[in-house]
Amino acid sequence: MRRRELLQVFGGALAWPLAARAEQPGPVIGLLHAASARYFAQLAPSFAQGLKESGYTPGQNVAIEYRWAEGHYDRLPALAAELVARQVAVIVAGGGTTPAKAAKAATSTIPIVFISAADPVKAGIVDSLNRPGGNVTGVSLIGSALEAKKLGLLHEVAPGASTVAALINPNYADAQMQVDEVAAAAARVGVELVTLRAGNAAEIDTAFATLLERGAGALLVGEDVEFAALRRQIVALAARHAIPTIYFQKEFVAAGGLISYGPHFTDGYRQAGIYVSRILKGEKPAELPIVQPTKFEMVINLKTAKALGVEIPPMLLATADEVIE
Repeated sequence: MRRRELLQVFGGALAWPLAARAEQPGPVIGLLHAASARYFAQLAPSFAQGLKESGYTPGQNVAIEYRWAEGHYDRLPALAAELVARQVAVIVAGGGTTPAKAAKAATSTIPIVFISAADPVKAGIVDSLNRPGGNVTGVSLIGSALEAKKLGLLHEVAPGASTVAALINPNYADAQMQVDEVAAAAARVGVELVTLRAGNAAEIDTAFATLLERGAGALLVGEDVEFAALRRQIVALAARHAIPTIYFQKEFVAAGGLISYGPHFTDGYRQAGIYVSRILKGEKPAELPIVQPTKFEMVINLKTAKALGVEIPPMLLATADEVIE
């Protein structure tokens, strides 16, 4: 994405005039992300807030270099190498474990702060949650470990669905873990599982066609940054085919989806901003424990439920963090 487009996307949240950047020197943060600038725009204010809480304001006393993979995970190693060559002070790796792995492979000296929904220890990014070791720390949102919980919630809102589909991106680093967890949960509740694999917009269309052919009565959308970027397409297809669907981010529900359950992604990026600031002030990544969420949010769209003919159980409505009417 060209700089002019980037400035338009962020609307000033993390952008700054070139002249101001030249006049106000400061450390440079490298931001490596699996998605696009347009997707990151919803998270940019939270990341900026985290920086500001510790005294850093983009464009005033810190600069940011952006590198976007735009869903092409194979681009990440080269993009990480560019940031290392740029000699940035810290690399922020967002959008799954793959950006963190690419950054870690590119440098053992530049501090890295990741934001990922996977288990960073199992992924081999850090040694432990309490003492990460090396040059890497960050925020583990553990969204990839919530697939069983999501399937249970989906079964509550669509109890008549004897066949449930799970949409998984095979390019996602923890795709197989997602498949295994959903399969085990499906066996526990006694429903047949149809696994749909899609990594781009065209494959999502094909996946929905397969869902209909297999007679799935409900859908679980697995954790993936590319799915988040394509959420309007997924929500529209679910509405068109009247498929009750559960998502991993509230943004899907705000776009017309039925229900979501997951961690506060925006707060995760705020926490990452705080950690970047602490590192810029001299703290070592190896001594900063991995931040984990303490609260998860469930969001329900009653307007969508009515359109689908789905009756939300009173207990779910009572425990939902947000209900859109």
